[in-house]
Amino acid sequence: MTLQERLPPGKYRLTVEDYVRLADAGAFGDEKTELVGGEIIVMSPEWRPHMRVKDYIAYRLQRCLEDSASPLSVGTGGSVAIGDHAMPRPDIMLTDDLDGEGAVPVASVALAVEISATTLDFDTSTKARLYAAAGLPEYWVVDVYGRVIHQMWNPMADGYRDRREVAFGERIEAATLPGVGVDTDRL
Repeated sequence: MTLQERLPPGKYRLTVEDYVRLADAGAFGDEKTELVGGEIIVMSPEWRPHMRVKDYIAYRLQRCLEDSASPLSVGTGGSVAIGDHAMPRPDIMLTDDLDGEGAVPVASVALAVEISATTLDFDTSTKARLYAAAGLPEYWVVDVYGRVIHQMWNPMADGYRDRREVAFGERIEAATLPGVGVDTDRL
């Protein structure tokens, strides 16, 4: 039986298992990719403004967690396993499960942060719905050029119930993690 006989023409969504198999076989080379809604997304190069903001926020979150003796850790650039058709790569995550093999389970992620220099619409819509539907408690999108952080919490099936914007220069406090916050005056 030919492939066409088994699979009629059309568009097919990859599963996480398919995606991992392709990655393990070297199909993506050195490209950074993520799986969102069964589609492979090739990520943009990380330019200096993106890198600077990501490193600053990750550092400040790590210091905050250390100061409060939190069981959470900061992870940067790792994949999060969400259902059968999604394995996004937030720029920063707070999780209590960094050890082990494979992607970080979404149930262990308390906060995901995307740094948006070129992907603001995607991050505030598609990714926000994906994370909310998966029950991720809190999500931040840092708009590098708009100089604002879009903070979202209280996940529902179709998005986050609560949102606010925090301008660069102000302190952002996690809505779901008491004592976790970042001064943004140096952004």
